[in-house]
Amino acid sequence: MVTVLTSKVLFFKKLNSSSYRVQGDMSHFSEVSYVDLPAVFHLSARHNADQHPEKVNLTIGAYRNEAGKPWVLPVVTKAESLLAADETLNKEYLSMGGLQSFTDAATRLVLGENSPVINEDRAVALQSLSGTGALHLAFQFIRQFYPGCKDILVSNPSWGNHKLMVDTIPGLNFVQYTYYDPATMGVDLEGMCRDLENAQDGSVVVLHACAHNPTGIDPTMAQWEKIAEVCKKKNHFPIFDLAYLGYATGDFDQDAASIRLFANLGFEFMVCQSFAKIMGLYCERIGCLIFAGKTAEIAHKCLSQMKIIVRSIYSNPPAHGARIASMCLNNREMRREWEDCVKEMHARIRRSREYLHTALKTLNVPGSWEHILQQNGMFSFTGLTKAQCELMIEKHHVYLLKSGRISMCGITKENAKYVANAMNDAILNAKEN
Repeated sequence: MVTVLTSKVLFFKKLNSSSYRVQGDMSHFSEVSYVDLPAVFHLSARHNADQHPEKVNLTIGAYRNEAGKPWVLPVVTKAESLLAADETLNKEYLSMGGLQSFTDAATRLVLGENSPVINEDRAVALQSLSGTGALHLAFQFIRQFYPGCKDILVSNPSWGNHKLMVDTIPGLNFVQYTYYDPATMGVDLEGMCRDLENAQDGSVVVLHACAHNPTGIDPTMAQWEKIAEVCKKKNHFPIFDLAYLGYATGDFDQDAASIRLFANLGFEFMVCQSFAKIMGLYCERIGCLIFAGKTAEIAHKCLSQMKIIVRSIYSNPPAHGARIASMCLNNREMRREWEDCVKEMHARIRRSREYLHTALKTLNVPGSWEHILQQNGMFSFTGLTKAQCELMIEKHHVYLLKSGRISMCGITKENAKYVANAMNDAILNAKEN
C-alpha cells in the first residue's frame, strides 16, 4: 500500500509540474503527424473506390480465381464444418507456443519427413501471427540474443514490410544486398555474393526461400549452393521468409529445396512460414516460426526465450485457423485435397502469365516479355518505370505498384488484352521525369 501511494504522489507531481501540464484543450499527442499508408493498401483502396467498368487491381498479394474473386479452398470449408461439429472442442487458451499438432506438421512440411534436424530434435517451432508475426518474433529474438551483429541484410528489392519491421526495432540496422539485375531481369548472383562477402561476419541474412517478392525471380539450385557457400564462409545466420511454399513450382519439396540445402550443410537458421496464401487463411493469421539449432539443448533453450517474447506481446495465438491448418496437414485424405488446391493455384497463376505474355506479343508491345514466363510465384517485376505505372493508373485504371510489380492473380483471360493495351500506351507515351 505504501508503494502504491508513493508512486501515485510522484505521478501527480509530474502532472502538476509546468513541463507536464496540459493547457486547456491541448492534447498530449498534438505533435503526432499523419503517415501515408503503405502503397499496396493505398492503391488497393483507390481501386475499390474506382467506378471505372474495366478497372484492374494488380496490387494486392492475395490469390484470386479466374473470375477475379477470393477463393476459399474447399478443403478449408470441409475442415471448418468438421470443427464446428466437434463438441469436444472448447475456447480455452492455447499455450504460448500454439497448437503443437500444427507446428510439428508445419516443420515436417518444410524440412522433410526424414530430416536429420527433426530426428535429432534440433528443430523447434512455435505458432505465430502469420509470416509477418514470425518475422517480427525472429527479429526481436535476434535483438535480444544475437548482440554481436546489428545488421539485418535483406535483398534489394524486397517485401516492403521487411524494412518497416527492422526499422521499428531499436538496435537493428536495415541493410540491403544486391539481388535483382534490371539488365537481365534475373538474379545478380555476382553482386549478391559480393555483398554477402563484404558484410560483417555473422550477419543476419533474410532470404526468400522461393517465389521471391517482388521480383518473381528465384536462384537456381546451383546458385543457391554458391549463396550457401558464401554464407558458410562468413558464418552468416539465415532467416528464410517462406510465404509462398508451392507457388513457385507447385511442388512443396522443390520449393523447400533451398532451406533443406542449408539444413544439410549444418547451418543454424530460422524459417518464417505463412499459411495465408497456401491455405487461403488470410484473416486467420496462421504462421509458424521454425528454429534449427546446432544441438537439441540450444534449440529448446532458444524456443523457451521465444515463448517469453510471445508472452510479452500477445500471450498466446488463436486456435481456429491453427486447427484448420493442422487438419489439412495431418489428415491424409485432406492433405491430398489441399495439395491439389495448391497445384490448382499454381497452375492458375501460370496461365495468367501466359495470358499476359500472349497479349503483349500479339500487340507487338515494345520490349522483350519472356521474363513474364520465366518468373514464378504470385508476382512479376515487369520492368515498367514509375512514370509508365502512373499513366496506367491514372489513364487506364490499372492499379499496380510504381516499382512495376504486378500481382499475377489479377490477370485473367478476360482482362489480359486490356492490361497489355495499357502497358503499350504507357511504354509509348509516358513522359519520364
